[in-house]
Amino acid sequence: MDPLDRLEVDIARCLHCGACVGSCPSNAVFLNEVLLEFNDACTLCKRCTKVCPVGAISLVGGD
Repeated sequence: MDPLDRLEVDIARCLHCGACVGSCPSNAVFLNEVLLEFNDACTLCKRCTKVCPVGAISLVGGD
């Protein structure tokens, strides 16, 4: 993986359901009233992308 790869959230699609938070083995996903955020503990395992019911989370490259 490129060191600039990161997870991106489509805020307009995010339901704030918390499924991604519970799926993260690194406890790197945080949900507040406005944003879904990832901290430095994120290993880009993409579990959150797989459990999001609306596909609001995606992996983007550092191209």
